[in-house]
Amino acid sequence: MKRRTNYRYDKKSLDNPSQDHQLKKNRNKLDEKNNKIYKNKQHESSFVRDSLKRKNKKDSYNNSKKEHIQFKENNLDEFVWGKHSVLSVLESNTPINRVWCTSEIRSSEKFFLLLKELKSKGVLVEEVSWSRISQITVGGVHQGIVLQKSYSQTTPLNELVNHAKTNSSHPTLICLDGITDPHNLGAIVRSAEALGCKGLIIPQRRSAGITGTVAKVAAGALENIKISRVVNLNRALNELKKEGFLIIGLSAGASINITDFKQKVPLVIVIGSENKGLSVLTQRNCDYLLKIPLTGKTPSLNASVAAAISIFQLSKNLSSFT
Repeated sequence: MKRRTNYRYDKKSLDNPSQDHQLKKNRNKLDEKNNKIYKNKQHESSFVRDSLKRKNKKDSYNNSKKEHIQFKENNLDEFVWGKHSVLSVLESNTPINRVWCTSEIRSSEKFFLLLKELKSKGVLVEEVSWSRISQITVGGVHQGIVLQKSYSQTTPLNELVNHAKTNSSHPTLICLDGITDPHNLGAIVRSAEALGCKGLIIPQRRSAGITGTVAKVAAGALENIKISRVVNLNRALNELKKEGFLIIGLSAGASINITDFKQKVPLVIVIGSENKGLSVLTQRNCDYLLKIPLTGKTPSLNASVAAAISIFQLSKNLSSFT
């Protein structure tokens, strides 16, 4: 560390040896003090850096472990990996939920157009690392690509709308915003089909796929209800408005009770996750925000329960028209 050089010596100090000695002594003490402060700061910053490294390493390990457990618990019968096996599935009419591939595979001549077409149909195509695919396949020989089969064929949004209007003068559709739990999705599918909804709309991202768990919880309802998977949820809501649907969002902070809402028009009921509810943008795209009146101390309902109550209540409101 450089010494301070801002000391001024006058002629008297130079002529006085004892005074000069005292000045040098003071200067040395100051240098020692500054060195000590500098070393302490270096030690503190090093400690902070090491702490952050340990925290990031721990978080990374926990996330990796969580994802590994998640895929390990999945039924591997739903997954297909390896270039030739995946290509056979892509060229068939097998419904697909999700695809993971490396950048090399995605840009290859053999897969580029097929994956692009899949994405336009609402299938989630993710570009990931080789190690990530190894994790999903639990060490299988994957050659850089793996897909997850869907338990139900999805329907384009325009076809779902035409089907709904053909089968009902005032159809009700369900739209899900951020429902990532497959058990919740399966329960909503089951309630929606049982209560007469004409279709279900889910986003490509931030949503559970139509997996084996969803099929099991839905208890056969997947075979009797049309599902559309859209790339952009809010764009889909605007398209539904143009088709004459009224967009109803469920929100605990809404000012209108669901029991007081009575309009005999085609409806889209939008349901958010239990933790986050509807996103701000989705709320802006709703024509009305309604709440389910709760009289107990519990502040919210499970998403699948809220869906069942809202479908039943709004259907009941419609039937009250003469």
